[in-house]
Amino acid sequence: MYKISVVLIYALIGASLSLAAPFPEAKDVLASVRLRQSQQELELHGQLREGPTVVPFRLTQTGPIIRYAFSNPDEALQLRLGDNESRLELVTREGVETITPAQFDHKVRGTSVTYEDLALRFLYWQTGRVTGENEIKSVDCWKLEMKAPSRQSQYSNVWLWVGKENGALMKMEAYDWNAKLLKYFEVVSGQKIEGRWFLKEMRIEERDPATGKVKTRTYLDIKK
Repeated sequence: MYKISVVLIYALIGASLSLAAPFPEAKDVLASVRLRQSQQELELHGQLREGPTVVPFRLTQTGPIIRYAFSNPDEALQLRLGDNESRLELVTREGVETITPAQFDHKVRGTSVTYEDLALRFLYWQTGRVTGENEIKSVDCWKLEMKAPSRQSQYSNVWLWVGKENGALMKMEAYDWNAKLLKYFEVVSGQKIEGRWFLKEMRIEERDPATGKVKTRTYLDIKK
């Protein structure tokens, strides 16, 4: 009788697992993130903080075009979110220059944030998969593993945690081509702006691949 009960329990567990909803496709999760990103219309103020350095900027978004405007000197980084790829541009008085992969590792105003980080290219990588689900800052998230399609990226693979309901990028771990953690991003707090969830503060850490220790720590703040 005992053996029959054990067998029955295992059978029920197996049946329940087989009936459980499968994870969504990574491409569908990323498409949702891109869609939510490109639907916003806003004008906000923000800053990058790294130790004693504070870099203010004005953030404006008109649909799929996001612009970070800096002063001293006056310039802007403009991100265009397309259907199949993103394009980051440097806008100065001299004109508009498209940021190339050779410039991806350039730092924004001397902080830990690079051009590649702002370009969000990993949202278009086709070699991704959803590996699980976790809760980050009380937000239910899908966990995705993204693999770079080529060595044009400074990252070989990126782990993403994406909010199931709000499509927000809650956490990110980026690894170099030796599989060592190079960059760590995590949302510290969020805010509601015109009924939509939006970032309030994010922590960005640049890690020493050899030791795993934090080399620099930058905060991205967004204000209403």
